[in-house]
Formats: sequence, C-alpha cells, structure tokens
Amino acid sequence: MNIPFQMGVIIFAGVYFGNWLDEKQQNENALYTIIFSLLAVFIALYNVIQQVKNLNNEP
Repeated sequence: MNIPFQMGVIIFAGVYFGNWLDEKQQNENALYTIIFSLLAVFIALYNVIQQVKNLNNEP
C-alpha cells in the first residue's frame, strides 16, 4: 500500500520547509520547523483517514 510512503513524504516536506524557513529567517528556536512539522502530521493523518474511508466504501 501507498499510505506509509505518502505520510513520509508529507511529513518530510513539512519538516524540510520549516527548517528552510528557520535558516532563512535565522530563527534560533526552530519555531517554523515545529509549526510546519505538526501541520504536516495533521495533514498526513487527514489524508490517511480519507483513504481508509474510501477503501471501506469500495464494493
């Protein structure tokens, strides 16, 4: 199944983008990394829930 790979890509992208913003803004407490990683986890979980619902609704 594709679900773990999609979760990994979404979370990696969120952490990478947050880290990039922290380096660009010279933020010492990694605020953007924390925010975007948590946001990515919630998006990944939402994506998984939607995919599981679709799997259960297929005949």
